[in-house]
Amino acid sequence: MAMTMHIDIVSAEEAIHSGTASFVLARAAEGEVGIYPRHLPMLVQLQPGEVTVRDEFGNEEFFYVTGGTMEVQPHVVTVLADAATRAHDIDEAAAEEARRRAADALANQSSEIDYARAQAELVEAAAQLRTIQKLRKKAQR
Repeated sequence: MAMTMHIDIVSAEEAIHSGTASFVLARAAEGEVGIYPRHLPMLVQLQPGEVTVRDEFGNEEFFYVTGGTMEVQPHVVTVLADAATRAHDIDEAAAEEARRRAADALANQSSEIDYARAQAELVEAAAQLRTIQKLRKKAQR
């Protein structure tokens, strides 16, 4: 039997996932972070992007977070997301429209505040679209 750990993914609105995992992959400020059971304790800042949870049978589930923190203990991982959703629940058309609007705002910037907001929206929309693409690749296997 594979070694596992408990993982909780929660947002301000709701608990998104709670279960066991043999591996967790997340996009941290320093780069991607892979977590296996018995990992050393740490606390990392998450970037907008996906969190992959692999169970003891090798099945993977994908989640999208807009940012937040991830606390790692040897047998427990907790993702405290600003906002989170299951990858298959992301509205691709809305994400593509948000990406287009943000790109247009960047091209026609009028102030520093508009630029910062547009840049953040572009990063978030691009991360959502990457998550959808990864989910599609997984489904094609």
